Amino acid sequence: MKKNLLVFFCLISVQVFFAQLRTIDGGFARGRGGLNQGRDSLPENEINVKLSGKTKYTDYKIISHKNDTTIVDTTLTIQKEYKFNFLRKDNFELLAFHNQGQTFNNLAYDFINVSQFPDIGFRAKMFNYIGVEDVKYYHVPTPTTEIMYRTGLEQGQVLDALFTTNFSKRFNLAIAYKGLRSLGTYRESLASTGNFRVSFSYETPKGQYAIRGHAVNQDFFNQESGGLTETSLEAFINDDPNFSANRGRMDVVLNNAENNLDTKRLYFEHTFKLLSSKDSVTQRDFSNLKLGHSFTRDSKFYRFNQGTATPEVFGNVNVSSGINNKTKYLLYDNQLFLDFNSKYVLGKFRVKTGVTSYNYGYENLQNNTVGITKNKLKGDAVSFGADWNGRIGNFHVNASGSLTPGSGRLSGNQFSGEAFYKKDSVLTIKGRLGISNKSPNFNFLLHQSSYDEYNWENNFSQIGMRSLGGVIDSKWGNASLDITNISNYTYFDENGKPNQFSEDVNYLKAKVSKEFAFGKFALDNTLMYQKVASGESVFRVPEFVTRNTFYYTDEWFKGKPLLVQIGATFKYFSEYKANAYNPLLAEFTLQNDTEIGYPTVDLFFNARVRRTRIYFKADNISSFAFKKNYFSAPNYPYRDFVIRFGVVWNWFI
Repeated sequence: MKKNLLVFFCLISVQVFFAQLRTIDGGFARGRGGLNQGRDSLPENEINVKLSGKTKYTDYKIISHKNDTTIVDTTLTIQKEYKFNFLRKDNFELLAFHNQGQTFNNLAYDFINVSQFPDIGFRAKMFNYIGVEDVKYYHVPTPTTEIMYRTGLEQGQVLDALFTTNFSKRFNLAIAYKGLRSLGTYRESLASTGNFRVSFSYETPKGQYAIRGHAVNQDFFNQESGGLTETSLEAFINDDPNFSANRGRMDVVLNNAENNLDTKRLYFEHTFKLLSSKDSVTQRDFSNLKLGHSFTRDSKFYRFNQGTATPEVFGNVNVSSGINNKTKYLLYDNQLFLDFNSKYVLGKFRVKTGVTSYNYGYENLQNNTVGITKNKLKGDAVSFGADWNGRIGNFHVNASGSLTPGSGRLSGNQFSGEAFYKKDSVLTIKGRLGISNKSPNFNFLLHQSSYDEYNWENNFSQIGMRSLGGVIDSKWGNASLDITNISNYTYFDENGKPNQFSEDVNYLKAKVSKEFAFGKFALDNTLMYQKVASGESVFRVPEFVTRNTFYYTDEWFKGKPLLVQIGATFKYFSEYKANAYNPLLAEFTLQNDTEIGYPTVDLFFNARVRRTRIYFKADNISSFAFKKNYFSAPNYPYRDFVIRFGVVWNWFI
């Protein structure tokens, strides 16, 4: 936690320094009226706001990778309760392991936004990974800080600290660090992660040249227990009083194993305006032509360490000492694009071409006894594509396509499109389509280990995905439906070996949500139904998942200084043969022996004082009343009853 404390005090020091500044670059006047609460969505051409006298809450902007703009949100809502976890995302479709910082099992899958190229793999380590599209950029009239703190298990805690400031109206810098360390209640379940990111954006005074980018360093370390032994598993299910109060007394399968994923990424994108004309009435861009370039350098390093080999768990081993498996991956991507917007193309149009190279593998052959002929996979490819963002009144169209010709591992194609009608905040109707063909992740194609059974060299076919869906968001409720067809579905079987399914997988996911309000009380409901029409032998999800939250909201005390939110959340998923977790691969594998599915009940008490939100939560209080049949994966129990505390604190100078 020393890193967390260092970042925390550095951010406070910077904040105090900027508190001495009355104005920044003349155009950013310090606001004396405070920051109102709220959230909005703003068009790209409204990012630069001229301030005169006082700042408003709409002046504090968060800009996504796709240039969608929202504002800093200090409200207390039920959606904030769902997102108050170390991922800082609603994890309705995920099943957490007992300790925060560990992995998640999937209750559902999303195939709408599929990456263009294969990745290193080891997907169980990727849930907390911050990708290019996850990094935010900012535009704030005064220095702004956000601190999120949350307790964990057995001396565990997570701290997410952000500081951002505009040195001028055109230059913003943001620094953030999320650090987590949690011991866990079972043996060998320590989790320690760090996500450091720096982002910046700059535009010349007349907007002729613009650049933005980021640098992100991340590490995800976990001790790996392999789950409970058969004896301990029986004691857990039978609620043996000798272990109820101290889960650390239970035996686990692995006692000296750990895995770690380190990643580093450098990204920047810059554009130069070649031609520009403005509307004579509104003085907004009527048409313009921009030349742009983006660069990405992405490196990942995965290792599995074990002090003493366990052939009874992973099979024959060819070393007498400990296990030290290492896998490296490096990607370079350069993209050149031309942007054009005009009323004649009804929005914005981009044509692009890119050159991508990759290097995946091992320093040398780690196991010479199993017939592996190569230790590296290398290659490069040229891609072509186009994007279109159009609008006619309340009707919007977004489309993106790319093609990578050839026969290499990066070859393939991708298309995603959506058309939606939006009427203020009352109604949004959206249809969406996704098509892609790409190679499986590299750890399916080549893997080496000191364990004989975990060495392979494959030449798999491309995975084809076709997804069709729709969304309705309205004040009367929300609903979504997605139908996905997957050919050559690639998975890890019961023995941890990679395989491709010879038939198609057909998967349907339908979700509805609706909140009913009764004065100061409300009932928020989300129900998801899933059906695997074909391919259920390799693709498994629960048929029903539901979350129902009954809560009370009120403002307390004279002058209403305190807003409180008190409630209970019921969650249930039907029984299914959930995938098993393999710590050596950092992947989930098929299993046919165990079905899991159970209800949980959580209690919470949340409050907001000005711009500070305070969270108290009692996780899985239902463990006192229900059977001990709650698991995150076979042999991995879900968390017992635990009380957590946390806070989210925004400062605006």
